[in-house]
Amino acid sequence: MASTPKNKASAPARTKVRPAGFPTRDAVMDFITSSDQPAGKREIAKAFGLKGQEKIALKALLKDMADEGLIDLGPARAFHKMGGVPKVTVLRIVDVDDTTLIATPERWEAEGQPAPRLRVLERGKRGALTIGDRILARTEEAGRGYVAHVMKKLAKASEELLGVVEVMADGKLWLRPVDKRIRKDTPISDVGNAKPGDLVLAEPHGRPPRIAARVTDILGDPFAPRSFSLIAIHKHGIPHVFPERVEEEAITASALPLHADKREDLRHLPIVAIDPSDARDHDDAVWATPDEDEGNAGGYKAIVAIADVSYYVRPGSALDKEARKRGNSVYFPDQVVPMLPHDLSSDMCSLRAGQDRAAMACHLTINAQGKVTGWRFTRAVIRVAAVLAYEDGQAAIDGAEADAAPTASRKQADELLDVALKPLWACWALLRKARDARDPLALDLPERRVVLDEHGKIVSVAVRERLDAHMLIEDYMIAANVAAAKALEAKKAPVMYRVHEAPGREKLVALKDYLATFDMDFALGQVIRPSTFNALIRKIAESEEKEQIMVQILRSQTQAYYSPQNMGHFGLALGSYAHFTSPIRRYADLLVHRALVGAYSLELPAPKGDAIPSRSSLSQDDYENMGRVGELISGHERRAMEAERETVDRYVAAFLSAHVGEIVKARITGVQNFGFFATVDGLGGDGLVPVSTMGAEHFFYDEAGKALQGVESGDRYTVGQRLELRLAEADPINGSLRFELPDNPAPRGGPLKRDRTRPGIKRGRPTNIRHMGAKRGKHKR
Repeated sequence: MASTPKNKASAPARTKVRPAGFPTRDAVMDFITSSDQPAGKREIAKAFGLKGQEKIALKALLKDMADEGLIDLGPARAFHKMGGVPKVTVLRIVDVDDTTLIATPERWEAEGQPAPRLRVLERGKRGALTIGDRILARTEEAGRGYVAHVMKKLAKASEELLGVVEVMADGKLWLRPVDKRIRKDTPISDVGNAKPGDLVLAEPHGRPPRIAARVTDILGDPFAPRSFSLIAIHKHGIPHVFPERVEEEAITASALPLHADKREDLRHLPIVAIDPSDARDHDDAVWATPDEDEGNAGGYKAIVAIADVSYYVRPGSALDKEARKRGNSVYFPDQVVPMLPHDLSSDMCSLRAGQDRAAMACHLTINAQGKVTGWRFTRAVIRVAAVLAYEDGQAAIDGAEADAAPTASRKQADELLDVALKPLWACWALLRKARDARDPLALDLPERRVVLDEHGKIVSVAVRERLDAHMLIEDYMIAANVAAAKALEAKKAPVMYRVHEAPGREKLVALKDYLATFDMDFALGQVIRPSTFNALIRKIAESEEKEQIMVQILRSQTQAYYSPQNMGHFGLALGSYAHFTSPIRRYADLLVHRALVGAYSLELPAPKGDAIPSRSSLSQDDYENMGRVGELISGHERRAMEAERETVDRYVAAFLSAHVGEIVKARITGVQNFGFFATVDGLGGDGLVPVSTMGAEHFFYDEAGKALQGVESGDRYTVGQRLELRLAEADPINGSLRFELPDNPAPRGGPLKRDRTRPGIKRGRPTNIRHMGAKRGKHKR
């Protein structure tokens, strides 16, 4: 690739002084948009011949351009024009439209926006690609969408399709995909021993448009307990089976001696763990007491004790490599896919009541204003006094009367009320005071909780109650996380920071436009802080629109990630923040523990023999690959979040499948030219109201206002609107719902039916829709 010459005549767009010969914003943008390879900082610097201090200035310029909404950072740390698809990116082929392959970006992180579908243009011999293939492609805008020019076929991340075997009217078998992005069924050429209704893995083969599937593995009944999570595990390629070597090493590691004589002994303290009632592991416990030091009158001392996972999972071990590969535990309603084998995650590293456990203790000194004024870290041995459910700890503090047959957790909470719980709540009152002064982002959005019976069947889907006990534990954990980051900074040791950057300009502009529809002003020129958004939330008080506005504020935020470079945590209003409190389930926390061991000389005697590595502090590999590992585990976190969300959607669809035909209260969450999406109040789960089912009336799609408006009636459907809808379909296999307007007749031509002899529905703009773009927004006809 030819290098772009330096532009020595042009001055930078801002008043900041740039080195002589430094490229202008326009020159950098031209290079990014025209580059035929991923354009990261290294490639840009090389193209303009930048060295030394010029590279530092380039980094600042790129950050400015990102903050101003000009560019965005995509996969492979490459920049691209904000709001679009990267010029060069990795795509996955997900569909075939007639003979044209359709692909979507392998990574798509734009919140609230569906992943674009790109038409794939193959060079040379056609038919070399098929559904499921991954490609490196050059992309460009064409009409109202994008096309992809194939540069290289990549190794498949997953060779197989996941779906359900279905039999059609003519007796032929088809594979119905569980992925909502794949819109067409695939004929099955070899079903093996699978039967109609089985959930299977299959290999795609053949060439478009004659692609068929060969069943390779039968997973069982898609409606059986644990199948919904199994679908997500296979779809996202989540490692869920531990290699035998890893399991064996976990058994060996769990037998390591505690070395209680070389640890701080905290077994005499009434330390308690407060967790969800259905928690499978317990990696944190807390204790507090008034500080008797005269210099800290009214203050408290507290201990946040965390399972000493770094003692058992050591750098370079088989356990370590598997934990890094997983990145985090994945929590489904019916099971957990743990980061560590059960011998550690739910046994030796779980802080069980009444048992001696190895812990990393964070000692905190908190003054009367709630500020943490001191901290120290030790390796300790603890004996948790009790593991309490949030609800039981809260009930004991509130003085609520116990049931006629109180649980063991409630009995223990009452017994520990004076010695453990009251001091914890009193100390938390101080931490809360400091938190209120900091004014972090306060988005109190409901969280769905799927309740299953002992057989794995759905009992209910409800909003999880938010108690003071939840916020108490949250604030203790935040205090310990901040202390860990600052303790490592004091030693100039590496830190795997939890980074949450301030929102970019493009998202703020979108939020401003959205708030304007509620006659609310949002000044873009102001310094944006979490308190800026909190002021908006307080302004709307308890109005009907509060939840939807909070959702839009959430969508305006950037996604948090892990990095050894500190950019602060915007949402928590903190300058330094790391994850320290959950090393059983997050690899980032394990790295922070290792860094503390090395920085504060907390190494213990090496294990005997060579089955377990000798050191538990950071290795050279940890040091050298901190940035790459941060990117890796950030991706694993996003994978887990998507898998967990999709599984809950499947459970919601299964729960609602018994209510098809009923009228439900819903709220519109998105509007497109083909219809609008809505979610059921209190349950969640998005479903589509296709415009083709909205009667004979013609509708305009107002792109600027994100609304559909009837030409004759003037009826308008827009984001945030609450209305009643009829539940027409609920598909537990892919978690999708479909709604209809309750007062509309069936669509012209009769009710929507899927022709099983001709799978797939021809897509295109419905006959009763006209597009109205931003420039034509005022025209109704």
